[in-house]
Amino acid sequence: MRFRACQKLYATCVLALFWTLANPAAGFGAEYFLFTSFRGNGEDGLHLALSTNGYQWQALKDDRSFLKPELGAGIMRDPCLAEGPGGTFHLVWTSGWTAEKGKIIGYASSQDLVTWSEQRAVRVMENEPGARNIWAPEIFYDTGQKRWLVFWSSTVPGRFPASDGSGDDGYNHRVYCATTSDFLKVSESRLLYDPGFNIIDATLFGAGDTFYLFFKDERKQPLKKNLRYAVSDHPDGPFGKPSEPFTGDWVEGPTAIKIKDEYLVYFDHYARPQYYGAARSKDLRGWEDCSPEMSFPKGHRHGTVLRVSESVARQLMAQ
Repeated sequence: MRFRACQKLYATCVLALFWTLANPAAGFGAEYFLFTSFRGNGEDGLHLALSTNGYQWQALKDDRSFLKPELGAGIMRDPCLAEGPGGTFHLVWTSGWTAEKGKIIGYASSQDLVTWSEQRAVRVMENEPGARNIWAPEIFYDTGQKRWLVFWSSTVPGRFPASDGSGDDGYNHRVYCATTSDFLKVSESRLLYDPGFNIIDATLFGAGDTFYLFFKDERKQPLKKNLRYAVSDHPDGPFGKPSEPFTGDWVEGPTAIKIKDEYLVYFDHYARPQYYGAARSKDLRGWEDCSPEMSFPKGHRHGTVLRVSESVARQLMAQ
């Protein structure tokens, strides 16, 4: 038993050495960033990639799944990962295209991102019997209220008639939310943001006392399919008027982080040519596309970015 433990420790040290040689920035005091994603339609579950600079990303575990889906339609799309109080990681994901298998969000937790809890369904929109779907759920810990904000995109037919017909297949989304302290008991769902048009893929980013809700303008008629944002003094709103687009068209799945002195909003350019890119800013007002400087694992799709400790990063590299 002791020999096996020594073998594993040796393997971890060797992998860490190779990582450091391949990534000079990963020396003493380096920061580590983790990116979640899925492949294909999400059939094989959670994929993870690691970076020390936010630009070059390397797949972990030979790009094999860390967690396979067991709920809903058996898919794990749009995985959102966040670290909560006590160092517990919480993961939510899209578990199905429509509400036929239940208006649910997939959920699991982990202390180390290797061993996971039993997966369970978080039920939302129970007070909206006509809701067609629950897409791209995300979570954000509200430190002031000491609770989690859970939010997602849904279409409730007939709710916003002025923008009916602006999207695909009759979908007309807005962002809805609920709160929870334990992912067992969840508050009644409510509307979080309505900019007056069809939107999906909201993500929340805090910068000081200001909160930015980045989202995809989902209108197809007229064509938009780009990223915008709205601002609030509180994570649960109310959010103000939408900004002008700060990306090109045919992008979705924004996720944001600040690395050193720049803000990065990553996105999935899902039309041809398909690639993962980003926009950067020094002040969250002026933006430039930095996609050509990015490198992601092949097939990387809509996920979220977060910082992790060196100990977590090294354990993941050993898998």
